[in-house]
Amino acid sequence: MSIKRCMLPVIAVLAACAGPGAPSGQQSWRCEHGIDFRVRFVDDSAMLEGTRANEVLFRDAGGQGPQQSVYRNAKMRAEFGLGAHGREALLSYPALPLKARCVRD
Repeated sequence: MSIKRCMLPVIAVLAACAGPGAPSGQQSWRCEHGIDFRVRFVDDSAMLEGTRANEVLFRDAGGQGPQQSVYRNAKMRAEFGLGAHGREALLSYPALPLKARCVRD
């Protein structure tokens, strides 16, 4: 099989992601400090694709109630499902230290 044929599925996926708005299954978020990102939840992980970096965070203990969830890696921590309607999040970057409040679009 030629390299061109092998690359067609990859190109199709990338083209779908480049379209307007968030691809199916992703949520778009806007935060303080000019941070914007999209997140996709898969199993016990959250894949963040943002203006500053892409990160994979893993489910962690925390959150109050079923609507709140906490994910983290060595660089950051994200709390989702906050606020009266569950449309808010808090990103924490312990090394900086920086916290950013976010809202889901």
